Amino acid sequence: MFYVSIRFLILIIYICIMVVMKNPRQLYRSIMMQGFVIISRNYRSNPKVDFRKLRPMILKRIEDRAKDYPVKAMVPVARDVLMSRALLIQGVSTLLQVIPVWSCKFCPEVYIGEKGHEIKTCRGYKRHAKNKLHEWERGGVNDLIVPVETFHLKNTFQDVIKHDERFDYNRVPAVIELSLQAGADLNAEELSSTKLECLGAESLSNDDLRLVAEGTLRAWEVVRSGVQKLLMVYSAKVCKYCSEVHVGPSGHKARMCGVFKYEGWRGTHMWKKAQVDDLIPPKIVWFRRPQDPKVLDDKWRSFYGHAPAVVDLCTKGGAIAPPKYYCMMKLQGLPANVPFKPRG
Repeated sequence: MFYVSIRFLILIIYICIMVVMKNPRQLYRSIMMQGFVIISRNYRSNPKVDFRKLRPMILKRIEDRAKDYPVKAMVPVARDVLMSRALLIQGVSTLLQVIPVWSCKFCPEVYIGEKGHEIKTCRGYKRHAKNKLHEWERGGVNDLIVPVETFHLKNTFQDVIKHDERFDYNRVPAVIELSLQAGADLNAEELSSTKLECLGAESLSNDDLRLVAEGTLRAWEVVRSGVQKLLMVYSAKVCKYCSEVHVGPSGHKARMCGVFKYEGWRGTHMWKKAQVDDLIPPKIVWFRRPQDPKVLDDKWRSFYGHAPAVVDLCTKGGAIAPPKYYCMMKLQGLPANVPFKPRG
């Protein structure tokens, strides 16, 4: 106590000197620094604080934290997400039997239409080429609904997965893992199998096909809005430099980061908070409007719009896109080859 009193006395003397010098910024810094030194030294010299006794209390509090999960109010949301995801995959598989989808051989570009576009946006394998035409082939469900997988945890608040334990855990879709941690029920057979029987679209009428497109678009919106609600309560991480996602309080320690330019020590991930687009990538594609030509030309690329792949597929099936996508789709924009006079 005598040592602390001396420190306070020195601090008061120092304050008086600073007041005479009329330097308020230096005065404020000095007060904060001297106060921090006094508090830290007094705290470290306190013999009553025993961290060995506090450790079991901290561990017990971490274990008790799992009792508050899953949150009962979020269980219906998690169930709706799982059901809507199943309907989404089934609806997309049905629409793909009627509406052609094209994917590039050498890049992730996807286009929905009778024929692939001629916009020079292909960067080739591993981005070696630039501004090349795409080489199209038939696409599938995974080209529109990008699969994002993560480790399936045995317990929400279990220990962090180490690198040597990466093969001890199954890999499941990130949306399913988030829904399971939120309290949704799913059998082991359904967890390992994602195959769904799709309807025979060839026997459907135009009205039935439109109903399928509307239901698929509705399921897409329910999945995205439900995942956004779940992410407000449950934690999910994504790597800054690759597409790895982990659903849980903290990211795993498996050294699997594949972006070698930014690779850390032995390929460890750099985690940050995940968003909806990290778990359900929207897969933005070029959108052909009624005023556009049948084959989109690279010369007029600035006139064309964009849309998420699922939204574009459903609109071509007869559904009406939500108004929030109108700006992206440029529905009221000018068509190509429109003569106009430049200013000046």
